[in-house]
Amino acid sequence: MTISATATRINLFRSLMSLPALLLLLTAGCELGKKAPPPPPGPIEVLAVPVAQRDVPIYSEWIGILDGFVNADIRAQVAGYILRQNYKDGELVHKGDLLFEIDPRPFQATLDQKLATEHKSALDVARLTPLAKESAVTQQELDNAVQQNLADKANVDSARLNLEFTKILAPVEGIAGIANIQIGDLVGPSSAGNPLTTVSTMDPIKSYFNLSEQEYIRFVKHRFGSLDKMPPAREVDKLEVEMILADGSVYPLRGHFYSLDRQINAGTGSLRLTAVFANPGNILRPGQFARIRVEIITRKGALLIPQQAVYDNQGMFLVAVVGPDNAAHIRPVKVAERVGTEWIIEAGLKPGEQVVTDGFLKIMASGKGMDKAGVPVAVKPTAEAPAAKPAEVTPAPHIGAVSPAETGAGQAATAANAGTAAATPAPMPETK
Repeated sequence: MTISATATRINLFRSLMSLPALLLLLTAGCELGKKAPPPPPGPIEVLAVPVAQRDVPIYSEWIGILDGFVNADIRAQVAGYILRQNYKDGELVHKGDLLFEIDPRPFQATLDQKLATEHKSALDVARLTPLAKESAVTQQELDNAVQQNLADKANVDSARLNLEFTKILAPVEGIAGIANIQIGDLVGPSSAGNPLTTVSTMDPIKSYFNLSEQEYIRFVKHRFGSLDKMPPAREVDKLEVEMILADGSVYPLRGHFYSLDRQINAGTGSLRLTAVFANPGNILRPGQFARIRVEIITRKGALLIPQQAVYDNQGMFLVAVVGPDNAAHIRPVKVAERVGTEWIIEAGLKPGEQVVTDGFLKIMASGKGMDKAGVPVAVKPTAEAPAAKPAEVTPAPHIGAVSPAETGAGQAATAANAGTAAATPAPMPETK
């Protein structure tokens, strides 16, 4: 064997011995080039509140317009020129107060003339009476004189009444409106279409409002149980009503029903009702618009959840319920009236169950909300949740129904809340 053959064998042996090491190095290099798989995502952080249960009064509302309890149009009963206005526009006047005065001189002259004529006829009667007894004059002459005297007395009374009509007095106590005439204007009975002013009694004050035929029937059924249990009118008058003013504030004094019209208006299909409210200080004025609110029924043991917990998905109302295993499940519910910032839930929830108020869209985005296992969630401490404001009870427009306006408002509020939650991504676990 030559030296060159021996060297060739040694080199081949070295090559074979280094091949496993090379493969090992290549494999190790490939494994080092790969990234470690990310750990599974953690639970979704949400805010949740329990389903509340309590008795909730349900109201109905109607638009009403205020009017004086008595509205007295002040008109002239005799023709003449206005001499003076004896009240300030818009002030309180009492019954019998002088409002306007018409020039009395023509009426005083007429009265004086009638008095003179009546006095002359009275003298004629006094003169003819003894003569008639002695048959110096006929009885017919005496009777004619007596009749003339009676007519003259009537003319005196009429002239005196016309003179009194020159002083225009307030027929009721109330607020006198702005005068429609000025000093020096000629007024009279012919100007009946334009009153001098109007005096309105405002304490108490009336509110007129209209119910549709359907609302009237529904109101009677829910308030009195059935159509054959309508109480007498004196009992209906005791029903209390509330008034919500134009700025949204509730008038502090409750009113009561006063009257119910005798028929449904065939043109509008509505029934006119009247409520009466105390108005000390005459703060409320005729012509104001207000909402009249009446308690229809009280839902006993109603289930309530915050409005932001309900998601409106094309008419289907959904909520996310957190179970004892901290898994959230999407569940359809049936909603009724809205009370303040809360929905009344008719079906789909139980008292005490936890519903998600922040994080609904994250649960929907996971695609597992409808799965049996649900979506793992971590409920934040209640201290992180915003403090709930006391809810003001607002009426539902229809018993047992939700209006499109309310549905849209609920959806908008829920979407805004969900959008905030979606904009904040869930924290990812750190990788080493």
